[in-house]
Amino acid sequence: MKRFRKYLSYEIAIDIKTCIYFFMILFYYFTWQIIRGSLTADIVLMVEMLAAAYVMGYIQMYLLGNFDEAEKLGKGEQLKIVLASLTYAVASYALAWFARNLIATVLFFLYMVLCYGCIFLSYKIKRDVDTAQLNRELEQFKKGKESDTE
Repeated sequence: MKRFRKYLSYEIAIDIKTCIYFFMILFYYFTWQIIRGSLTADIVLMVEMLAAAYVMGYIQMYLLGNFDEAEKLGKGEQLKIVLASLTYAVASYALAWFARNLIATVLFFLYMVLCYGCIFLSYKIKRDVDTAQLNRELEQFKKGKESDTE
């Protein structure tokens, strides 16, 4: 049961990552479409983007040490951010998400680096808030125990 719960926890984390990164990719794609003067989106490309986000979610979790949720942004995490962003950029070019426009692809790469940085900061802030909350709850629990023994 313990292994199943750990597996389930990983799968939920991958699903959350997929949603976050898929949204960010879609935002860039929609912005690019609007700049080009189009208000339409290709559903096949969107499915490819979702599949890429899922695959990258698994790679991040199982092969790259869940780097976007790391405690610190060291050189290893920075390298992984660049590699993951480069992977997305190569996929975008190969699958013609941005009509194989080199400028759009390079900007997408830079955008993904920025997105990874923002996600890293978001997870860090959440962790800090959760830690502070747990410490407050522990102090309240200790105070409750002390008053029970008096």
